[in-house]
Amino acid sequence: MAANDNQHGPPSDMERIKETSNYLRGTIVESLNDAVTGAIAADDQQLTKFHGTYQQDDRDARLRRQHKKLEPAFTFMVRVGIPGGLATADQWIVMDDLSVKYANNTLKLTTRQAFQLHGVLKSNLWAAIHEINAALMTSIAACGDVCRNTMATPNPDASTIHQQVYEATMDIARLVRPQTNAYHEIWVDDKKVLTSKDERPPEEVEPLYLKHYLPRKFKIGLAIPPHNDIDVFSQDLGMIAIAEGDRLVGFNLVCGGGMGMSHGKPETYPNAGTVIGFCTADQLCQVTEQLVTIQRDFGDRSNRQHARFKYTIDDRGIDWLIGELNSRLGWQIESARPYAFESNGDSYGWLKGIDGAWYMTLFIENGRVRDAGDLRMKTGLRKIAELGLCDFRLTGNQNLILGKVASSNKKKLQKLLDEYGITAVQSTSAARLNSMACASLPYCGLAMAESERYLPDLMTRIETMIKEAGIWEVPITIRMTGCPNGCARPYLAEIAFVGKSPGHYNVYLGAGFTGDRLNKLYREGIDEETILQELEPLIKHFAAERLNGEHFGDFVIRAGYVKPTTAGLNFHD
Repeated sequence: MAANDNQHGPPSDMERIKETSNYLRGTIVESLNDAVTGAIAADDQQLTKFHGTYQQDDRDARLRRQHKKLEPAFTFMVRVGIPGGLATADQWIVMDDLSVKYANNTLKLTTRQAFQLHGVLKSNLWAAIHEINAALMTSIAACGDVCRNTMATPNPDASTIHQQVYEATMDIARLVRPQTNAYHEIWVDDKKVLTSKDERPPEEVEPLYLKHYLPRKFKIGLAIPPHNDIDVFSQDLGMIAIAEGDRLVGFNLVCGGGMGMSHGKPETYPNAGTVIGFCTADQLCQVTEQLVTIQRDFGDRSNRQHARFKYTIDDRGIDWLIGELNSRLGWQIESARPYAFESNGDSYGWLKGIDGAWYMTLFIENGRVRDAGDLRMKTGLRKIAELGLCDFRLTGNQNLILGKVASSNKKKLQKLLDEYGITAVQSTSAARLNSMACASLPYCGLAMAESERYLPDLMTRIETMIKEAGIWEVPITIRMTGCPNGCARPYLAEIAFVGKSPGHYNVYLGAGFTGDRLNKLYREGIDEETILQELEPLIKHFAAERLNGEHFGDFVIRAGYVKPTTAGLNFHD
């Protein structure tokens, strides 16, 4: 195991699983070939996360199947990470095909610029992942104790700075990708998989991660001021682009962000990352590698609830982190450069790029691409992809940009969007356009309450209050998760609903509109009617007494509804 002086006990069982897996092989092939059950072996359930898939079961059917003495209705979620969010029309078609052939006929666009397929049966899992790779995509490292999909603003054609940041994003994605051959042996080449008894020198397999990979997941994202559309302060390692004119000079480094926590365990908490300094653009990959290996070597491998980078830093301090980083680099990072953010949402509608092409940002409510009534989004986007009118760019807010649209095709594409009901956002409040929800039930085994299926209805009731208060066009970030693990980044929302039990949510208020400040618990474990009773006077108060340009998160602190959260360590104060 890598050197680690942060142990609070023996290594967790996950460390054993990784150690004996022979670089993520385990017995995955045997599990896939076991026709007796729809599940895979317990250790393989952990290892397949590194390959981009989670075992789940249909929780809507769980009790019914228990009564019939049947095993749960096991299925798998497959996640396809897209560094920087940029996919081709052909890749969109492949994902659409897979959603029909193997999944539940929907696509989920995630908060990390990834595709998700839900409802894939074990018998179809190999074919789904194999076909993903045939389309020049991959699910490797979309989950697991590794660096996850590298995020960035998904429009490199917005400026020359955006182009340079996109190139840096791809460099980092290549740097942190696992090097084990296990993924290709199992899912791509379909060749003999080496067993755990086969010798394979660790230095030839995982030069970055070594035998035990990371203590927990590690998230990286690059933001370009003034838009913090990838929530850079939520990342384990964030980079804020610093430009001089049209030249990218480097990045401010943000360390220690992370959204997960557990109810009733105050030793766990979300955290907004801290800016620790600046490096030049050509130093970024070297700095990234050293920060990842610091977490590899010092992260807690005993207690997985204490294993994220934020805890490693809080246990030792920012000064320790900077000193350790400088020591490993052999030179010192510089002081942080000035920057300013204005928002952390998406800007909807048409934008012309520096290449002369057009870019349309669409609102995809909670990232779910499907047909529902007059909104035939899935069918319409498939038609647009087949005509080759654009490429497809996944944002960090579960939305979609149709990019590289030639001026001669702009009216044609707009007509198709109107025909399929895809761009009807005129009747949508700014608050809904700034809302997000995790998938939650019926897919996620950790979910305590509804999220994606419920937030649209709750938003409709909240919109009634917003309209009556006369703030329809005032953006408010609103996010919901079915549990406290934070997949929709709720603790950076001005209003957040976090599932506590079926039908009951903790309500948090007061995050910064630009995503730089955590929120604070306002009410605990309340149902829908109580949520609405609490929010109505608050929204009226905000509408009546907000200062010019004041955002909701700032107002509730100024008005005394909640105290500001200045660091994760005082989140529960």
